[in-house]
Amino acid sequence: MARQSLIKEFFLFIRQEKKWWLIPLVVVLLLVGALVIFGSSPVAPFLYPLF
Repeated sequence: MARQSLIKEFFLFIRQEKKWWLIPLVVVLLLVGALVIFGSSPVAPFLYPLF
């Protein structure tokens, strides 16, 4: 419940304050975080061919 509230509040902030440039920044940070998490797991050998 708290996670949904946080995400909803973030998007309401973006819409009210017209800070659309934050969306690509957050997406890139989430992708980098996913690579770090998956890069240190057994899935890592399958990620290497992508680069």
